[in-house]
Amino acid sequence: MSQFNKKQILGLIKELLIKNNLTLSTAESCTGGLISSYLTDISGSSAFINQNFVTYSNEAKERYLSVKKETLEEFGAVSEQVAYQMSLGLLQLADCSIATTGILGPTGGTLEKPVGLVYISLGYRNKIKVIKYISKKSSTNNRHKIKKDIVRFSLNEFLNFLKNTLN
Repeated sequence: MSQFNKKQILGLIKELLIKNNLTLSTAESCTGGLISSYLTDISGSSAFINQNFVTYSNEAKERYLSVKKETLEEFGAVSEQVAYQMSLGLLQLADCSIATTGILGPTGGTLEKPVGLVYISLGYRNKIKVIKYISKKSSTNNRHKIKKDIVRFSLNEFLNFLKNTLN
């Protein structure tokens, strides 16, 4: 990933959303609200942010985002299917969505789902894209570094997704 310029990327996201009269909602599990925090660092973010959630538990994902219990049981919270349903739920509230679900560690990882794995779901109206990403910081066993890496990657991918979708 290229160098992350927080101010520049957030400014471009704001510009695209406002220019196109779009709203954004987020649902974060492993990132614990850090995406929302970055977005609200922008002056004027109230012009495009609708609702943001930290849905850490399965129950919260079901209650606030309409993630199906069967999906959680069959695939687990950290899965492409759950990330997809998280965005699907958000798109009932806003034009665009960003959702994350993953494993920050240092415990909880497996061979199939290692520490640093995250599924990022990006949505725009009826289009949803899910990205599987493994943080380059996972070897540090530092939850904060992993979280920041995931957030930076997510925001960069959202900006690219928005540009490609709107053009």
